[in-house]
Amino acid sequence: MRSLAGSVLRPLWLDTPLRPEPRPAVDGATDADLVVVGGGFCGLWTALRAVEREPGRSVLLLEGDRLAEHATGRNGGFCEASLTHGEANGTARWPEEYDGLVRLGIENLDAIEATVRAHDIDCGFLRGGTLAVATRPHEVALLEPEVAGFLDETAVRQVIDSPTYLAGRLSGAEECAVLDPARLAWGLADVAEQQGVRIAERSPVGRVRRAGDRMEVATPHGTVRARQVVLATNVFRPLLRRLRLTTVPVYDYVLATEPLTPAQLEALRWDPALGVSDTGNQFHYYRITPDRRILWGGYDAIYHFGRSIDAAHEDRPATYEVLAQHFHETFPQLEGIRFTHRWAGVIDTSTRFSASFGTAHGGRSAYALGFTGLGVGATRFAADVMLDLLAGEETERTRLEMVRRPAVPFPPEPVAWAGIELTRRALAREDETGRRGPWLRTLDRLGLGYDS
Repeated sequence: MRSLAGSVLRPLWLDTPLRPEPRPAVDGATDADLVVVGGGFCGLWTALRAVEREPGRSVLLLEGDRLAEHATGRNGGFCEASLTHGEANGTARWPEEYDGLVRLGIENLDAIEATVRAHDIDCGFLRGGTLAVATRPHEVALLEPEVAGFLDETAVRQVIDSPTYLAGRLSGAEECAVLDPARLAWGLADVAEQQGVRIAERSPVGRVRRAGDRMEVATPHGTVRARQVVLATNVFRPLLRRLRLTTVPVYDYVLATEPLTPAQLEALRWDPALGVSDTGNQFHYYRITPDRRILWGGYDAIYHFGRSIDAAHEDRPATYEVLAQHFHETFPQLEGIRFTHRWAGVIDTSTRFSASFGTAHGGRSAYALGFTGLGVGATRFAADVMLDLLAGEETERTRLEMVRRPAVPFPPEPVAWAGIELTRRALAREDETGRRGPWLRTLDRLGLGYDS
């Protein structure tokens, strides 16, 4: 497709001279009160919250690659209040807790905004809510036309003008912000270091074990002894064997256009603070970036046999061409616009679409994984959950059923691959027909799912 010609296989957020040089790796033996394994949002928030909650605490964060290199720097930059992957999933799984989970999620997003403002983190933070749109007739009912706030075809096209929109629903600004995720990560790292956190990059952890009354964390060039450990490796192979079926890695694909002209942006009527998603199972998410590009991602969620994670999976021409085709159908008034960047990121999907939590090593380590695409916001909440668990504190967070009861694991291969492929095809059929087939209804009854 011509609009993809000349695009670079590189995440937009990481393609900048603002990217900091990597910190030195661990070299030799060292000690800490708390070691955080993983330098994505989950690890960064945990390190920062640890020293905010207990100033003077010795915290060392170990990142196996570079900060923001993987999911943290490859997502769409939607920072959502939801801790449950949306209302439908939350009310289905935790109906008694859902109102409290909504409040906790909004408080969490408020706290993220407060951190950004207090430390002047330049990450393009805009809190404008989201627009959900129906592009097929059977999707209109999903937006609840009888409930106040529903937008019919005429009204939704006054918000953003696309001939594909049949209806829409706006969420409030309290529910979602858009931002530059890489710059948020780099900003959090700077703030954490200012408060005493040590950060080592290119320090992959090969083993975590108890050694007497301490924990021992081994890297290729040094060993760290610590009182406590947080495991924030998310999509990557867990260091705890019992977690290895908890998630599967799913590749999500994204395009970014060249910057829009003021006239192009005006023709769309699009407030850059507003993020958008459509209502299908295979959904698109899109937004205006701080430099006025359109970031356009989603639709395909690709699982590779054997839980494979490989950079070779990132360049998938068929998926990029489908994404580009859908973009041009959605915004035909942008004819001739080109894509400058294409990239993919790997997501830790769980069967319940939200994180699982727990402890190991006699309470000396804690973990969270399975954010299923909503980790930009929910990881801060997870950080406080893990720190509560390590402290042995009973809090509103640790009393939640969502925290106390983990997700149902995925099966081993080859059953995992067969089940996921069957589910993907069933979801695509539902998108086309509006009918939920027997396979999906069975998964619903079992409380299982697959998403990105």
